[in-house]
Amino acid sequence: MNQGEAGENPESRFSAVLVGAARLPGVRIHRETYLRKALSRYCTEDEISRAVAETPAAAGISLDVLDKAANDSIRYETAKASALSAAAGLPGVFALPATVPADMAQYFGHMLRISQKLAYLYSWPDLFSDGDDVDDATKAVLTLFFGVMFGTQSANAAVGRVAGLMAEQVAKKLPQKALTQGVVYPIVKKVAAYIGVEMSKQTFAKSVSKAIPVVGAALSGGLTFATYRPMAKRLQKHLASLELTKPAHRVPDGQAADGREDSAPVPPGQRGADATASPVREEAQG
Repeated sequence: MNQGEAGENPESRFSAVLVGAARLPGVRIHRETYLRKALSRYCTEDEISRAVAETPAAAGISLDVLDKAANDSIRYETAKASALSAAAGLPGVFALPATVPADMAQYFGHMLRISQKLAYLYSWPDLFSDGDDVDDATKAVLTLFFGVMFGTQSANAAVGRVAGLMAEQVAKKLPQKALTQGVVYPIVKKVAAYIGVEMSKQTFAKSVSKAIPVVGAALSGGLTFATYRPMAKRLQKHLASLELTKPAHRVPDGQAADGREDSAPVPPGQRGADATASPVREEAQG
């Protein structure tokens, strides 16, 4: 895809930005490292080990605890994204050709970071494999996550459908066919096109906010804070409501279907730990 085509087609433009943001340093979250840090304040070591080897739901970690960990991460990512956006607004109008694209890239990068963190807390599998490439299923599910953050109801329904498929199959991978060929795929394309249009609006707003040196820093940082946190909270609320968060859908064979501990849990070692998503390690905050 060339840049001209990406610029003319909102869907292609968003897809190009998504893939580019996923390749930025520090954007990909290492699932195991993140879960250990995020849950360390609230869970025992046994609970954390099982959450890493299976899922937080399978480890029996309550939604209240997961919500606390999610809120910690949302606060951290919001503050970081806002600070970087404010810094991009310092130079003023003459630097707009450089600062606006850079700010949009870091903004979408932080949207990717919080999407991964919330997904891992609410029992989704690794979203990235090693290497720079982003496979089609990962790109599709991240597009749907972004759609939820932007408030599109079709994305909410599609994410719920994907989560339902994974819960039914007790799957530890994304359902490739549903996301790339099946009934979910047309929704992915529509959501990508919608976000592509919204990106153009955000680019204009950020350009205006950065036009005046120094004052632009406060306006730009404030705009990011006002938009990023509500979007992250929207995704958090939706992921927390899905079937994947319910232990009854993630228990090993032999345990009660209703989630009661009628039989002894299978040790995490018998299930095998998830493969790590990326060599990138998480920074200082859960």
